[in-house]
Amino acid sequence: MRSQSLELIFDRVGHFGRFQIVLYLICAFQNISCGIHYLASVFMTVSPYHTCRPPGNVSRVLFHNISSWRLEDIWILFFTGHEDRIVVQLQNGEVWELTSCHRFRRDEKSGLNSDYNGPKSSFPCVDGYVYDKSKWDSTVVTQWDLVCNREWFAKVIQPVFMLGVLLGAMIFGYLSDRKGRRLVLWSTSAGIFFFGIAAAFSFDYYSFMIARFLLAMSGSGYLVVVFVYVTEFIGMKARTWACIQMHSFFAIGTMVVALTGYFVRTWWIYQIVLSTVTIPFVLCCWILPETPFWLLSEGRYEEAQKVVDTIAKWNRASSCKLSELLSLDLNDPVGNEPLEVKKHNLLDLFCDWNVGTRTLTVWLIWFTGCLGFYFFSLNSVNLGGNEYLNLFLMGAVEIPAYIFMCLGIDRIGRRSILAFALISGALFCGVVMVIPKDYFIWTVVVTMAGKFAIGASFGLIYLYTAELYPTRVTGRGERQHGEPHGEHRGPVLRVPLQRLDLPATVACCDFGLHKRSAIADASRNHGEASGDDLGGGCQTGYRKRELRQIIFHNQ
Repeated sequence: MRSQSLELIFDRVGHFGRFQIVLYLICAFQNISCGIHYLASVFMTVSPYHTCRPPGNVSRVLFHNISSWRLEDIWILFFTGHEDRIVVQLQNGEVWELTSCHRFRRDEKSGLNSDYNGPKSSFPCVDGYVYDKSKWDSTVVTQWDLVCNREWFAKVIQPVFMLGVLLGAMIFGYLSDRKGRRLVLWSTSAGIFFFGIAAAFSFDYYSFMIARFLLAMSGSGYLVVVFVYVTEFIGMKARTWACIQMHSFFAIGTMVVALTGYFVRTWWIYQIVLSTVTIPFVLCCWILPETPFWLLSEGRYEEAQKVVDTIAKWNRASSCKLSELLSLDLNDPVGNEPLEVKKHNLLDLFCDWNVGTRTLTVWLIWFTGCLGFYFFSLNSVNLGGNEYLNLFLMGAVEIPAYIFMCLGIDRIGRRSILAFALISGALFCGVVMVIPKDYFIWTVVVTMAGKFAIGASFGLIYLYTAELYPTRVTGRGERQHGEPHGEHRGPVLRVPLQRLDLPATVACCDFGLHKRSAIADASRNHGEASGDDLGGGCQTGYRKRELRQIIFHNQ
């Protein structure tokens, strides 16, 4: 079966009709939940001001030259920039000096004053810590005292999460080709909800880390498969826009994190609220059908026909007989020849000098894009001003970035837009470094501009990677790597249904330790794959017209 036949299905039943719109919105809604969990740690792992807890009840507190009766009332003074040494007097008369990670007892009789030059005895913070609760009632850090010599436990929360992302992309990407897209969408969505709730009710730090790790695997698995799932239901007329705008829903998830963090200040309630976003998808995901292309690749023709009939009914179009489209290929002189498909592995990304060079280039772009994306997102709370507003803006600015990228890629070309976005992002990073710390408004503005640029490149690299690599299929009609497009004659690139360029795109995504694998595989199915130059995709319109001519010529 040739890839042209796949597009003929959409010509008959509709490229983006009512059925595809409903299915797209259902799948894209779950992307919001994925965006939520990827950035939930921004507020969940906040480390507030803290000091060692004294070994007894406090009668009076002295900070600098201001006294108080309660230790909890002293935190507002930390915003003045004074040193973090607090002097307290216990009810038994002892005077202690408290710092963030140490405490000292004055050995000689002393009043409650800051001027003391006598001997002191040092003690560890075995009684715990007192935390500033002016912003957050509790966080993961305050829950398990992840400060001082345990501070590194808090710092590995996000890296361990990203490790789960990497493994989830590899495992569920493989399972989706073996067991089907729908089953993986069901299982990963259920996992996102279950492990999200489990993280909120973790009884210790290690159970929390396990729940977050499994949550990362589930979220990553969903993001890998949903891009394939959506592209296999949408025709080429709307495929590019639809796939790229899936990122916009992920950005909405970032905005939801900011709003939830503003209203909910207890970390486990905050985690439960964020996890409930998955419930609507879990309740309705059972109505999602398996993709007809995967069913055809497995030889389940009757089930595939039922799905196509359902699409046609929803779109109020006349259905088409898949047997007729299949026989069209079988009667073709070229189609009678069996296709031998070579199975690919990671080494194929370095099969020759040209492919190896572009592989290293794309890996570098992925690494740069991932690093920049998470730098701007996770560091937004440290820019100054309102951290909730900063994170909200970091998510909101991505949406126009994706629209700008969609408008530009078919007019200017993938390579030009990607190069412009990466260079702009680098320049804005440099500008942020030289802005004085007191000018936080300018820092936020420049950071938003940088997030716009890196967001545009981050969304484009999915499509760019998938279109860049040639699909190696032996047999007549194969487009050889490096063959000039103008010299090509004969059938367009022929792609078996189960081969969706998974090795190239997943390998690039995994190298970047990114949360999702961009498998814009269906671009292979409508002849947009280039494999000709590093800016593949600039001649997309010509390829589409050539494809149409070939199809109707064969008919």
